[in-house]
Amino acid sequence: MGKQSKYIAKHPDENGLIHYSDHEHAIWAELIDRQMKIVDGRACQDFLDGLDILKLPRDHIPQTGDVSRVLHQRTGWIVEPVPALIGFQQFFSMLAERRFPAASFIRSVDEMEYLQEPDIFHELFGHATMLTLPAFADFTHAYGIAGLKASKTDRVLLARLYWFTVEFGLVKTPAGLRVYGGGINSSPGESVYALESEIPDRRDFDTLDVLRTPYRIDIFQTVYYVLQQMDDLFALAREDLAGLLQKAKQLGEFSPTFPPKEKSA
Repeated sequence: MGKQSKYIAKHPDENGLIHYSDHEHAIWAELIDRQMKIVDGRACQDFLDGLDILKLPRDHIPQTGDVSRVLHQRTGWIVEPVPALIGFQQFFSMLAERRFPAASFIRSVDEMEYLQEPDIFHELFGHATMLTLPAFADFTHAYGIAGLKASKTDRVLLARLYWFTVEFGLVKTPAGLRVYGGGINSSPGESVYALESEIPDRRDFDTLDVLRTPYRIDIFQTVYYVLQQMDDLFALAREDLAGLLQKAKQLGEFSPTFPPKEKSA
């Protein structure tokens, strides 16, 4: 949010439709075919149920209007196309209105493995899927409202809460540890790494700790926070985030568990 993107947003026509090329549809088809195999046995059941509910096409990029019709009926949300990167104010405003901002472009062939910024595959496969779940939908809505009330400084800390839940959250299930975060579920490499690597630190979820934990967007995560169950998000949506933000600032952030980013020459 706030940075420049090398990608160009795709804009809907007068009928609300976005026109993608055959090449772009082929990229979607390859991404979803690969990721469907990877999330099996790794994503939480709520995510897999969401895929069944949305029935995302395998051979072409879906229209956000088609996805919105399903979401709105289940949880009151819609998906709305936006440029690649938007500011905090617009982001929080949209979430507070149950409008999920979805970057309308799809990644290029040379970034099939990893993309720092969100594309339409990440938004629909990774995030819209979980918005079929009431607990997740309510938490995302509450997060948007909290963000509108937060100061510029507080929003930096609040971004960590989104990062370690919506993007990179893990959850305990009867079948074992599973992924619900869209940043993981849309990434072939991190889907495996988050659950199977011995490198990252997997911590029990605590909101205050999350607000104090720094992260980097350009590497696999060194820390993941684990919910005891998905319904914990209902409670999280009702927490006093304003009060917790003040406590987090008083306590200070945890030391990074990752190396500093190398500066460009």
